[in-house]
Amino acid sequence: MFLQATTRRVSCPAHGVVVAAVPWARPGSRFTTAFEDTAAWLVCHATLSVVAVLLRIAWRSVSGIVTRVVTERAGQVDRLAGLRRIGIDEISYRKGQRYLLVVTDHDTGRLVWAGKDRTKETLGRFFDDLGAGRAAQLTHVSADGAEFIHTIVAERAPRAVLRLDAFHVVAWATKALDEVRRSLAAGLRRDGRAEQAASIKGTRWALLKNPDSLTLDQRSTLAAIQATNGPLYRAYLLKLRHEAPRRIPSIAGRNSEGGSWI
Repeated sequence: MFLQATTRRVSCPAHGVVVAAVPWARPGSRFTTAFEDTAAWLVCHATLSVVAVLLRIAWRSVSGIVTRVVTERAGQVDRLAGLRRIGIDEISYRKGQRYLLVVTDHDTGRLVWAGKDRTKETLGRFFDDLGAGRAAQLTHVSADGAEFIHTIVAERAPRAVLRLDAFHVVAWATKALDEVRRSLAAGLRRDGRAEQAASIKGTRWALLKNPDSLTLDQRSTLAAIQATNGPLYRAYLLKLRHEAPRRIPSIAGRNSEGGSWI
C-alpha cells in the first residue's frame, strides 16, 4: 500500500527551502510514522538486513528510520530518571577493538545510556548527564574489573555499593579452573605419569559445564575427581560458588551451596 500526497515547499529564514510538515510522517522521511514505528520495533527483534528484506526497503532506509525514531523518543523519555541499581559494561560494535560503553538499569533491564569508546572520559560524560543529585541516589553499581570504572564510580557516586558483575566473575573463575586443570596435567606428564595426565585432560567439559547439563558419564568423572584429586575438585567448587545461586548437584553423596556476587 502506498500513500501519495502533494505537499508544499516553504522558504524558512533559518533552514532555507524545506518541505512543509505533514501529520503522517516525521520530518525528512519518505515513510509514514506508523511504518517507521513498525520497522523500529522489528529491529529490536531481528537484524537490520532481515527487517530490510521483510519490509522491502533498503537497509540504509531501515538505519535512517531507527535514527529518527530513537531521536524522537529520546526527547520524550528521560531514561536516567529514577536510577538506583545500574550496570556498566562495554560492547564491541565494529572490528578493530571499537567499543561502546553502555549503562543498563538492573531494575528494568533496559539500556539507559551509551557512549563511544571505553574510557574514563566516556564514563565521566555519563555522570555529567546523570547529574550529582541523581548520582547520589544510586545504591548499587556492577562493573568489570576495569580500574577506571571503579575510580570514577567512587568519585561520582560515593554512596553506591560497587560490585563485580556476575558475568566477569564467572568468566575469571572458569579460566582459573581450566588453568589449574592444565597445570596438574602438565605436572603429571613431567613426572612420567602420562596415563593420569591424559585422564585429567579429558575432564575439561565435565568441569566447565553447568551442573544441570552434566551427562551421566560427566557426573561419574566429577565423582572420580572428588575421590582422587582434591586440588582440582576444590577449584571446581570455588568456580561453582561464583556462578548464579544454585545448589551444586550431589556428587558421590556430597552437597554444597552456590554463591552470588562477591
